[in-house]
Amino acid sequence: MRVLFAVFPAEAHTASVIPLAWALRNAGHEVRVATHPDLTRPVTDAGLAAVPVGGAASLAQLADPGRNPALRDHPEGGLAVDPERRLDWGATWYRTTRVLAGMRPLLEELTGIAVRWRPDLVLWDPLCLPAAVAARLSGAAHARLLWGQDNVAWLRGRYRRYMEQARPGGWPDPLEEVMQQLLEPYGLPYEEELLLGQWTIDPMPPGMRLPTAVRYEPMRWVPYEGGARVPDWLHTRPARPRVCAVLGKAGRGRPAPSDGRLSATELFAAAAGLDIELIVSPGPESGGGPVPPGRVRWLDRIPLGQVLPECAAIVHHGGEAEFAAAAVHGVPQLIAPTPFWGEETAADYVVSRGAGLALDRTECGRGPLRDSLTALLHDPGFRERAALLREELAAVPVPARLVPVLEELTGRHQRI
Repeated sequence: MRVLFAVFPAEAHTASVIPLAWALRNAGHEVRVATHPDLTRPVTDAGLAAVPVGGAASLAQLADPGRNPALRDHPEGGLAVDPERRLDWGATWYRTTRVLAGMRPLLEELTGIAVRWRPDLVLWDPLCLPAAVAARLSGAAHARLLWGQDNVAWLRGRYRRYMEQARPGGWPDPLEEVMQQLLEPYGLPYEEELLLGQWTIDPMPPGMRLPTAVRYEPMRWVPYEGGARVPDWLHTRPARPRVCAVLGKAGRGRPAPSDGRLSATELFAAAAGLDIELIVSPGPESGGGPVPPGRVRWLDRIPLGQVLPECAAIVHHGGEAEFAAAAVHGVPQLIAPTPFWGEETAADYVVSRGAGLALDRTECGRGPLRDSLTALLHDPGFRERAALLREELAAVPVPARLVPVLEELTGRHQRI
């Protein structure tokens, strides 16, 4: 069958589709990945066919909270959903619909590609609604491919519960305008599957799943970071515990707020006196400060799949890629969540499984950091429970095992 992936214009979103795309290719299916023109290189470097869609100027700003009109006035927690903590779901739903509206320029291009190429299945990023319209017009089956927790479905369900209880004249649905712009040109009526897919592929652990009415097909997260030469120093076991620290970036690779974020300065102060080796990203030229003597390796980008198997712990902001890679390799985690999408949920999940610790970003001074690192490194229980978390994830089907499921669902939902 023919499978078209439609990806949100961000490198982290592009990388997250590669393992499933290759599983489908290895099973003999044709695969194309529709993505932003600036992001076709990672696709072609992975040996896949890339289809550029959208103008660089019109879509590049969507992945940058500082330039995205829906997010620039909400640098912290812009699209975050945590049912246990955050009560401003209405404002979050509104901002989410504005991001969805920003993908409108892709509609004609994706529709044209789908009608001409005639895919059997369209797998689309949950923020890429035009792909669902393109699938409907071409007769393809279609499903969402998540890269984190399902905020869109949870917020939609929360809004619908609100409408069931609201009096006439209550808060209007901000999604109505978005869907009207997408559907009216083609005379299509609104259906929930055009927002939530005919089904949804979820690479996050089932225990992290938000309560929704969506049908999920679980798929194990397979970390993909592109090709990279293995550094010589990784060929030998470390002489002392190795700690990986991904600083300066939050979920989906966006810059973390400077107020209260983990900093290299605080990390080095916390690590003083600890007999450890630090691997830190981004490099010092990215603003990390002077390189302290010895026991620190700076990398612009850490190949987590290569580095983590020999690490005793990882420190990060709660991004999906860092959380999932550490969980897959059974590495204890220290998370200072920067709320933007699901970072707080990731931190809660790790703590609930006993596989790591979490710090509020406002408490990330050298004392709490040192205490947390010491606990992770010296209490074997964290390593044991991180191994249990790894086993829990190992029970989730890998992308190759999902292929027959996708074949069966495509046959069931395709409009021939």
